[in-house]
Amino acid sequence: MNTFTRAALTVLVGLVIWFLPHTEAIKPEGWHLLAIFTATIVGFILRPWPTGIMALFGIVAAVATNSITMVQALGGYAEANVWLIVAAVFFSRGIINSGLGKRIAYTLIRSFGTSSLKLAYALACTDLIISPATPSNTARGGGIIFPIVQNISLAFDSEPNGSTARRIGAYLMTTAHTINTITVTIFLTACSGNLLITSLGAKLFGYDISWWEWFQAGVIPGVLCMILMPWFIYKIYPPEIKETPQAAVMAQKELDILGPITKAEISVAIIFVICILLWSTAIWTKLHPTVVAMMGVLACVVTGSLTWEDILGERTGWDILIWMGTLVGMAGLLGKLGVVAVFADFVSQHLVGIDWFWASFIISATFVYSQYFFASGTARITALFSAFAAILVAMGAPIPFTILLFGLMNSPGCTLTHYSSGVTPIFFGAGYVPQGTWWRVGLAISVVSFLIHFWGGTLGMWLFGIL
Repeated sequence: MNTFTRAALTVLVGLVIWFLPHTEAIKPEGWHLLAIFTATIVGFILRPWPTGIMALFGIVAAVATNSITMVQALGGYAEANVWLIVAAVFFSRGIINSGLGKRIAYTLIRSFGTSSLKLAYALACTDLIISPATPSNTARGGGIIFPIVQNISLAFDSEPNGSTARRIGAYLMTTAHTINTITVTIFLTACSGNLLITSLGAKLFGYDISWWEWFQAGVIPGVLCMILMPWFIYKIYPPEIKETPQAAVMAQKELDILGPITKAEISVAIIFVICILLWSTAIWTKLHPTVVAMMGVLACVVTGSLTWEDILGERTGWDILIWMGTLVGMAGLLGKLGVVAVFADFVSQHLVGIDWFWASFIISATFVYSQYFFASGTARITALFSAFAAILVAMGAPIPFTILLFGLMNSPGCTLTHYSSGVTPIFFGAGYVPQGTWWRVGLAISVVSFLIHFWGGTLGMWLFGIL
């Protein structure tokens, strides 16, 4: 479809909802905002223009139709979690600038990369180590992990789009992508989608999920998947090369190119550790996570690993500010206007007799496998979280459990297709894994991942007193 067709379909969806009859329990301005909000989500999916532009269209339409005021429209930009993501994106640029991410990866490969399976675990550890301070798994996977995987594959004469792809490249690409979707489970600050969920949850239910609560819920399923998935993929989609003694030599060459560890790397590493400590101890220090992230950014600037020009040029961060500020603001207003509550009550009335816990299993599975219809995790969260979460709460599910549950479910669906998340096209586009194989292997991975995330996450929340 061309730009005009996609734009016309977006507007058409909004107009259809606008003129549909609705219950008197929803005020006209609430229904009109729902129409505009839905059209904005459709625009995110169809993308006649970039996501940020579609978000601005949503704001303009909502204010121009008197559905909300200009002050209300801009309210989402004052949300602390929105700025937490933006600040953390800037901080991750400091990590990339310093070369610390590459040094960690090549050091692990030199030490443990003597087989293809050990290489996969070394890459997994790299992603895990840097994930708490890189809230864009696309930037982390595409900017740090992917180039390393590509270099390793080529070093073993594993070329894309040919008979040598299965030597090692296909396995490493699949595993590195899978791990990149799993590390987001463990740390709240490892993915912008996580913070979108907590922001929407705070707006809808008035409950703020802390960094530590997220870690408590995600550490068991996240670590289990980190341990299991490289081996599981090794069994269902094995590489032809099993031993990789050359990897250590290649990693040493790359470390020689990087040279001795620099002052910038040391300073960023210290700042990184301090930020993690402050995030994880916020229950005692009372420091807001956003303040901690901003402290990290300012420390990077003071130590020279980040400049104001770097911050101004970090397009991902500013883009997130625009579209996420819009979504959080509009979703919060839908909650205040009673739209979400009316929908939740309607659906929950048709689920009478089902225990809320088993309903959460069914709704979780629906949330995960709806990813087939979305080209990003953000679009799926935006479209479904508020309604699904409200249904569970209306059925009696505890609010912290509900918010954290959808945070856990942010991961499993990201392996299903070659377009399921922002980072997926990067790994798939390398050409090592055919589309049919990607979907088949990705489905198998998602089933195991979903079961571990649901039951492991439930266990974690029970053990730590959240549930």
